[in-house]
Amino acid sequence: MNRLVPLMQREWLQHRFGWALLTLLPLALAVLLSGFGQVQIESDAIDRAGAALPTLLTFASIAGTTLLLFVIMGLTSLIIVSGLARRDHADRSIEFWLSLPTSHSASLGAPLFVHLLLAPAAALVIGLAGGYAVSLLVVGRLVGFGAWFALPWGDIVVASLMLTVRLLAGLPLALLWLAPIILLAVLNTAWFGRWAWVILAVGLGLGSLLLKQVFGQPILADIVTALLHHAGRAFFSGSAAHFAVHNSQDAYAALRAVPAWVIADIGAALRDLASPLLLGGLLFAAACFAALVDWRRRGAGAA
Repeated sequence: MNRLVPLMQREWLQHRFGWALLTLLPLALAVLLSGFGQVQIESDAIDRAGAALPTLLTFASIAGTTLLLFVIMGLTSLIIVSGLARRDHADRSIEFWLSLPTSHSASLGAPLFVHLLLAPAAALVIGLAGGYAVSLLVVGRLVGFGAWFALPWGDIVVASLMLTVRLLAGLPLALLWLAPIILLAVLNTAWFGRWAWVILAVGLGLGSLLLKQVFGQPILADIVTALLHHAGRAFFSGSAAHFAVHNSQDAYAALRAVPAWVIADIGAALRDLASPLLLGGLLFAAACFAALVDWRRRGAGAA
C-alpha cells in the first residue's frame, strides 16, 4: 500500500486542476443559470405537484446536479484512461517511472483505480453538495426562499443520500461489466498509438459484420451490446421503480419510498452479476491487463 499511495498522489498532482475545472465550472454555470436564467414549469405539472412543488423542485435540482457532475467526470475519466499506457512517452518520463521500485501491475492499476473509481465518486459527492445550493436558487426564484427553509429536509436529505449511495454502489458494478471494453481500448492504444480508436472501431465493426454475414452469428455485436446493457442496469435495474406523481400526497410518498427502492435496486444489480457473460468478460479483461503489463515490462516500446 505504501507504494500505491505515491502513484495515486501522482494522479492528483497531475490532474487536480482539470478535476477542479470539471467540477467547479459546471456548478458555477448551474448557479448562474438558476439565479439569472429563465426557469419555466408547465402549469399542469404545477397543478399536479400542488403543495409538494418546492419539495419536488429541490429534489430534482439536487439529483440533476449530482448526475451532471458524475456523468462529466465519468466520461472524462474514460477518455483519460484510454491513453494511459502512452501518456509518458512524449517527454520520455516513462524511463523515470520504469525505474521506480513499483511493480508494473501497480503502475498500471493505480491510475486506473483513481480515474475510473475515485474521481467519479468524488464528483458525485461534490455534485450532491452543490445540488443543495442550486436548489436554494431554483426554489427561491419560483416559490420563495421561505418555502426552501420550510421543506421536509429529513425526507429530502435521506432520499438524496440514498440516491448517491445507489450511484456509488453502481459505479464498481458497472466497471466490472465495462472492464473488457475499457482495457481493450487501453491495450489497443498501447500497441497502435494514435490509430488505436480507428483500428478498434473498424475491427469491431468489420468483425461484427463478418460474423453476421459469413457465419450468421452476430455474436460480437451482441456481446458488446449486452455488456453495455448490464453496465446500465448496474446503475438502474428498474426494480420496483413506480413513482407516479398525480398529487402532492403521491410526491411525498415517492420521496419516502426512495430508500426502499435503492435497497431493492442494489440487490437486483448484485443478482445481475451472476452471469457467464461477466465471468468471460473479466477473464478477457485480465488477459488484456496481463498484455499491458507485458508491454510495459518490455520497456513500453519507446523507452
